[in-house]
Amino acid sequence: MPLSRDEVELFERSRGRLEAIAYRLLGSASDAEDAVQDTFLRWQAADREHVETPEAWLTKALTNVCLNQLTSARSRRETYVGRWLPEPVLAGDRMLGPLDTAEQRESVSMAVLTLLERLSPTERAVYVLREAFGYPHGEIAEILGITESNCQQTFRRAKQHVAAERTRAEVDRDAARRIVAAFLTAANNGDIGRLVELLTDDVTSVADGGGKIPARSAPIIGALAVAKFLRGLFKPADVKRDLVGGTPTVHVATANGGPAALVVIDERIVGVMTLVVTPDGVAALHNQVNPDKLVRATRQWSAGVREEPLFRAW
Repeated sequence: MPLSRDEVELFERSRGRLEAIAYRLLGSASDAEDAVQDTFLRWQAADREHVETPEAWLTKALTNVCLNQLTSARSRRETYVGRWLPEPVLAGDRMLGPLDTAEQRESVSMAVLTLLERLSPTERAVYVLREAFGYPHGEIAEILGITESNCQQTFRRAKQHVAAERTRAEVDRDAARRIVAAFLTAANNGDIGRLVELLTDDVTSVADGGGKIPARSAPIIGALAVAKFLRGLFKPADVKRDLVGGTPTVHVATANGGPAALVVIDERIVGVMTLVVTPDGVAALHNQVNPDKLVRATRQWSAGVREEPLFRAW
């Protein structure tokens, strides 16, 4: 039966929430868009007269779509070239969903999205629905077809796993942006000593080029090693300009709820570096340079109000 205007509008009112759930579950904005569209088709095909609570029905349908995608994504990522990192999303994108609490902001951070890859699909769904969206355990249990007791145990296990491995960022946003600006300026100036001062001793740097842009598959660990890597990254070279198609500008921004650096050429984002900033310094760098994972960020960047670049690199 064709959708009525009210049924279409009901779905569109839910689209932002569904996208935010799907993004946290899948770590990919493009996959999240596909999951929401698949949910729309299921809504269109459903016997809607017997749906008592449309919002709950849509959440359940979306979660099931995402669980299926997570299962297939695991096999795809076994053949992924290099290190896999989530797709970055810039501030203001509705796909980020609610960011009112520390838990909500943390659940969409690049660090936690990366950690969630280590959970089972069910653990990931329970964690996201409970931690980021505050769904009651009883409702999550009904969505996933498990008992409420099992849901509570699964959430506790998933939360402990994430808490054991994450690095908490406890610096306010303005301070973090100042640290990032100083950090990027030092990298561009080749000031190794200053970089080491701004990094924690056990800082890690990981990168995702997807086999399309050169990126080290192994993490770089330690302040001096990361500082030298950054100096090499920002050091001018014709081969770099040829690789990305020009001379980039570097901007301080916010992505996934935290401080980030954007590398931009002709209105096209060619790299997003998200940073975990703690009171002790920058503790982690997540560098996304796979062009397939920068399409949405570029679209948002081109349509929004942009700050002046911090500097022009290379």
